[in-house]
Amino acid sequence: MSLQKESLRSEERSASALVEICSVRLGERLFGMPISHILEIVGSARPQPVPLAPGFVGGLVHYRGDVLTVVSLRQLLGMSPVEAAQDILVLESPGGCYALLVDSVGEVLTVPAVDLEPNPSTLKDSRRGLFAGAYKLKNTLLVMLNPEKLDPIHLGAAPVA
Repeated sequence: MSLQKESLRSEERSASALVEICSVRLGERLFGMPISHILEIVGSARPQPVPLAPGFVGGLVHYRGDVLTVVSLRQLLGMSPVEAAQDILVLESPGGCYALLVDSVGEVLTVPAVDLEPNPSTLKDSRRGLFAGAYKLKNTLLVMLNPEKLDPIHLGAAPVA
């Protein structure tokens, strides 16, 4: 097979690659997390507060014999807290597991990888790393979260302004 045909087939495979995303909500805003990073979804969670913790820490939660740091996506994005029970995504990262607190978990979506739009240039540099881009869906926009940058170890080392 010629090198040109091999290159075209490789491009076709990557163009047709699909990504599975777990959709989550914060109020009316829709975000997405790659399924590959999610270990489990825990509903109706109430993390225990941690006095003097950084602003992004939504507390601690007991998970299968471990204590996980909970990153509050609301607090991280400067949104007001809610009193209702929220859902937690247990995520795996190179530094270990952590939890992400969101208002609610939606459905799993399968989208073409090539449809991911880059972050807008107007996004502050300090926030740009939290997001991996966005997908245009039928009636809304789904902002992709960057799981590596949401890791509490990373957030603690590089404070978000």
